[in-house]
Order: sequence, then structure tokens, then C-alpha cells
Amino acid sequence: MGRAAGALLGKLCPGLQGASSHYTQHVHQLLVRHCSSGNYTGHEEKAMLDRIIRVDHAGEYGANRIYAGQMAVLGRSSVGPIIQHMWDQEKDHLQKFNELMVAHRVRPTVLLPFWNVAGFTLGAVTALLGKKGAMACTVAVEATISNHYNNQIRTLMERDPEKYRSLLEPLVSYQRTPSQKNGTTLKKFRDEELEHHDTGLEHDAELAPAYSILNNLIQAGCRAAVYLSERV
Repeated sequence: MGRAAGALLGKLCPGLQGASSHYTQHVHQLLVRHCSSGNYTGHEEKAMLDRIIRVDHAGEYGANRIYAGQMAVLGRSSVGPIIQHMWDQEKDHLQKFNELMVAHRVRPTVLLPFWNVAGFTLGAVTALLGKKGAMACTVAVEATISNHYNNQIRTLMERDPEKYRSLLEPLVSYQRTPSQKNGTTLKKFRDEELEHHDTGLEHDAELAPAYSILNNLIQAGCRAAVYLSERV
């Protein structure tokens, strides 16, 4: 990634600057060793991994903005701590993909500024419908994201689970907080997205106004965002 692209990534993803340098160095060493052993067998393999990292980074960035919008409206309500907990997990996801973007030299999608505004707006507007509206948004978004993670995991497992172990399994044990001693993985992220989905259902998402219409519209928008972020 050139200097200009690196500067752009730093501006768009300020959380990257707070990442653990020890962890980032370890990730980089692992990936270099992985590549030197023949992990990237050609342009197609590299392009596939670039798409996975780029779209997952965009998805986690968008999810962060959605929860930011929800917290702006409902942060002081009874559901605020629940939203904050889910947001904190999304922040961890985004930090991991910030690190992988640099380690793999993957450029971010050019649509990040748009996802910044669109994500916050979606979170805030659905939160204005009340707790049920916010949870309905969470259910729709997390259903799409967890399904996307499942497709990625299936693809990598079918190709070569050992070769793509750096994305499928814990990379390293590192100390940040007591609840974050294990490395992060696509499988772990998928499980946490499903947890958010279930949390939304447990907090009356299906009782939101026009739930089915809202759910279908948000999922369609998320699928379109995935498609675009993979390609531009």
C-alpha cells in the first residue's frame, strides 16, 4: 500500500492507531511466514483474501457506525448498556481487521465515507422508533453479517483450512482485557454476530412497527453493501 493509501486508511480508521504494536508485529510475522510457505499460490488466491478482508473491514466499520447512531439516541435509556456491549464487541472486530488490512496490504473500500454516514443514519433512524426499532435493525444487520461470515468460512474450509488458519483459528494469545485473552477469528466473530442477533430477538425486535418490511429492507441494503464493498 502506498503512502497516500496508508494515510487515507489512517484517517478513515482512527482506531488503527490504538492497536497493540506487539500483537500487530506478531500477526505480521505469522502472515509473512504463512506467505513464504506458499499460502498465496497466485493472483486468484491473493485477490480472494483481499476481498474477504476488505469487505469484512467495511462490514465491521458500518456496524460500528450503526451502533454509534443507536447510542446517540438510546444511550441513556434502559437498553443503552445492551447496545454498548454489542458495540464494544464490534469495536474489537474492527480493530482486528484494521490490523489485517495493514498486514496483508489490502486497501479499504472507497465507499467507507458513505458507510460512515449511512451506518450512523440507519442506527439513529431505527433507534428513533424506540428500543424495538433498534433491535429490529440489529436482527436484520446481524443476520446478514453472520450469514456472510458463514459463507467465507465455508469457502476457506473447502479450499484448505490449514492454509487459511490465520483467518479461521486464533492467531495468538494476547493480553488486553481479561475477556480478550484469545486471538480473534472469523468463527468467533460469526458467533458474536449471532449473539447480537439473538439479543435483538430477546428484546422484542419482532414487535417493531412493520417488522417484516423493515427487516427485508435492511437485509437487502446490507447485501448490496457487501456486494459493492467487495468490488470497489
